Amino acid sequence: MPARSDEGMWLLDEPPKDRLRTKYNFELSENWLRHARLASIRFNSGGSGSFVSPDGLIVTNHHIGADSLQKLSNPERNLLRDGFLARKRADELKCPDMELNVLQEVVDVTVRVDASVRPTMTAPEAFAARRATMSGIEKESLDATGLRSDVVTLYQGGAYHLYRYKKYTDVRLVMAPELGIAFFGGDTDNFEFPRYNLDICFFRAYENDAPVKAPHFFKWSATGPAEGDLVFVTGHPGTTNRQETYARLKHRRDVTLPYNLARLRLMEAVLTQYSERGPAERLVANGDLHRFANARKAFTGQYQGLLDPAIMRAKLASEVEMIRGFRELKGPMGIEGVQAVVRIERLQGVLASIEKPWSLLERGDAFGSELVSIARQIVRLNAELLHPSAERLREYRDSNLESLKFQLLSPAPISAELERIKIVASLGFMAENLGGDHPLLLKILAGQSPSARADELIAGSKLIDPKARKALIDGGATALDASADAMILFARLIDGEARALRKRYEEDIEEPERQSYGSIARAKFAIHGRTLPPDATFTLRLAYGVVRGYRADGQDVPWKTTFDGAFARAERQQNREPFALPARWLDGRKKLDGTTAFDFVSTADTIGGNSGSPVLNRAGEFVGINFDRNRYGLVRNFVYTDEQARHIAVHSGGILEALRKLYDCPELLAELLGDR
Repeated sequence: MPARSDEGMWLLDEPPKDRLRTKYNFELSENWLRHARLASIRFNSGGSGSFVSPDGLIVTNHHIGADSLQKLSNPERNLLRDGFLARKRADELKCPDMELNVLQEVVDVTVRVDASVRPTMTAPEAFAARRATMSGIEKESLDATGLRSDVVTLYQGGAYHLYRYKKYTDVRLVMAPELGIAFFGGDTDNFEFPRYNLDICFFRAYENDAPVKAPHFFKWSATGPAEGDLVFVTGHPGTTNRQETYARLKHRRDVTLPYNLARLRLMEAVLTQYSERGPAERLVANGDLHRFANARKAFTGQYQGLLDPAIMRAKLASEVEMIRGFRELKGPMGIEGVQAVVRIERLQGVLASIEKPWSLLERGDAFGSELVSIARQIVRLNAELLHPSAERLREYRDSNLESLKFQLLSPAPISAELERIKIVASLGFMAENLGGDHPLLLKILAGQSPSARADELIAGSKLIDPKARKALIDGGATALDASADAMILFARLIDGEARALRKRYEEDIEEPERQSYGSIARAKFAIHGRTLPPDATFTLRLAYGVVRGYRADGQDVPWKTTFDGAFARAERQQNREPFALPARWLDGRKKLDGTTAFDFVSTADTIGGNSGSPVLNRAGEFVGINFDRNRYGLVRNFVYTDEQARHIAVHSGGILEALRKLYDCPELLAELLGDR
């Protein structure tokens, strides 16, 4: 139904101009949008960022950069814990496997994709035809432009857009603060507000060994936002489920989320236990641990939202109203919309019968290992390259091969011991869900315990060495057939069953649902037009809202926090982890203006994937960087609310105060502020 209040993760080619003009007296120009598009960046590993200087300087969150910080660290140099500063360009550290995407163009290819599917086709035929057409469009675009080209499904099948990206793979670390201030409060304060986090990290994009010239970058606002200001967020929200039917959300509540939460809790516990062995183990496990802990809290919030009878009643009422509107439409479109809702409800029974084995085997929940994932991709890459691009699995299409190989050949170190522990835990999780005598589990274990099987896989594989991976990729079928690598043999052992589960999932669930949601979307368009943006798809979106506090637990929560508040929070917690401020902050407290704004909140509609998104003012200036939501915002996966839900950002003025007074980085400050 039509969007409410400031709801919306809007496509930049279908922006909410009328809403902004009517409510905020703001004219959103095409020049504003083009500049925002070309200055915004997608981190292909997940997350967002932006150019903030004409010399390719990029800002994102510390937790988005943490993977590279960890990979660039060693026992003598812990960049994640202690931070980093390159005082000159030659000191900037090249990241081993970071890919950045900048959106250059969007082309609507809905007509062509829809035309490839005829009404007489079976679901398998329709799926194959659609996949072939999408791959063909991407290949044509790549050949014509040289740009990364992805056809993205919008409105769960109501539209298809081709996204063309300029890609950067030479990315270098410029500056990062200490983990203790970037993630101050740790898991205790995660998804809470007030917050006191300097969650920033600076990188620089290079091309031909020289800094990228970026004519489109966001000017840094020294003053930042004030209460009541209209602000915008440009970023890449990952996934929302607002347009799913009531039956699909019930399935998420009763089947999908409990399963996911059980896995996340297990992995978080295993990684926590491993981290407590010592500093070296803590450094190695930090990235995985933060990812699992963050996901666990996010999914818990989503689950609690779907357990709220008021939310479910509202979703059901909205669906009843939608169906009523469909029935009032003349012609077959409305009838097809109603029938689609019924089909989706019936499909949930089919999904329930396959979801766990599909998640365990095809998605890889039963393995939880980077090395197993690498082995599986190498095996599949070899097999898929025997077919034309249009007939391959989506991730092995020609337009994606360069990015795929870039990741597979990453020189980043992999911990064999951590891999072993994750495999053991994941195989145990598979047994818990399928039973100890399940044929798939028995085949995978090959007569051994999970621990012994993991030992065998780790000891018998050389894939930890990128050179071994490259030899197998370059050697093709001959090299794979001759390989005795335990991980490769394991990947080949499970590939048949995994492919069968994927085929069934795509043809029996994904394709019928996509067709059904396509029918629903077309009926909605006929009634309301494009008054509601599509669900998030990790593509560039525009959100907007107002800088504003809220009321919770009988108290008013202000719109901002201050540096004084950070020190007070640390003192109340006796400066113990995770509230231990770095020595730099304790020693430099008197240098800081304690009243300076640190973090702030606004009503803008954000979700996971928006981490690192720039927050902009009316002039398109950088006034903050998004890094989190509060706990009230976790239900935004399913329904937008602005009563208490807020996204949380670091204030641009607070960033400058910290950099200027504590981090002794005049070169970085000069670059951020230009001639100012």
